[in-house]
Amino acid sequence: MDTRTLAAWGVHLYTAMGLPLALGCLDALASGDAARFFFLGASACLVDATDGFFARRLEVKKVLPQFDGRKLDDIVDFIHFVLLPVVAIAALDLLPERGLWMLVAPLLASAYGFCQDRAKTDDSFVGFPSYWNILVLYLYVLDASPVTVGGALLVLSGFVFVPIHYVYPSRTKFMMPVTIGLGVVWTAAMFWISLDPHSVTSEQIARWSLLYPAYYLVISAIHHVEVMERPPEPTPG
Repeated sequence: MDTRTLAAWGVHLYTAMGLPLALGCLDALASGDAARFFFLGASACLVDATDGFFARRLEVKKVLPQFDGRKLDDIVDFIHFVLLPVVAIAALDLLPERGLWMLVAPLLASAYGFCQDRAKTDDSFVGFPSYWNILVLYLYVLDASPVTVGGALLVLSGFVFVPIHYVYPSRTKFMMPVTIGLGVVWTAAMFWISLDPHSVTSEQIARWSLLYPAYYLVISAIHHVEVMERPPEPTPG
């Protein structure tokens, strides 16, 4: 096996590291350890945010055309961004038992979103990009009411079906240096919060860190308008 092939398999193995991290998250929830759950989840997000860079840099599609790295990535993403957060809402008592039926909404909506060919374009996520893991962290740290939790689940599930073009941080050229730079700071804040999600300091950091999601929504709106104003792609033939 030559060096390029070995490196390409290494990238896929790096992506797959989200799976043992998912097992750790489940064990943390079973143990009632919210801090470990959020820390391992944040670690998985870091892997997800960086594996694409390595894949493009090493041209893994050309080196290993028989292996679908995007499918592996989608499997790991669905577990960490959808399934585990939904389980966490129940395990961490963010909803009363009578409201657990609402957990079906993000599961079904995100399953639909993940199966859409155009859910990801060259520079956009289309429809709400299933950031349920981030939502759950904020809801938990900020001690959101069950009404807020349920409302957020139902509203954002609906937005999966609304074809808004959200910024793809590692691909959208518009404001990319600012988005990535602020994203690094925001990611550091998420790791800090996950270490002690019950502290007053974590709650304060969480409130300030909401500025980044607000920024993300604003630039996504601008990006969406720009995408809609692009001339249509020519039809082949």
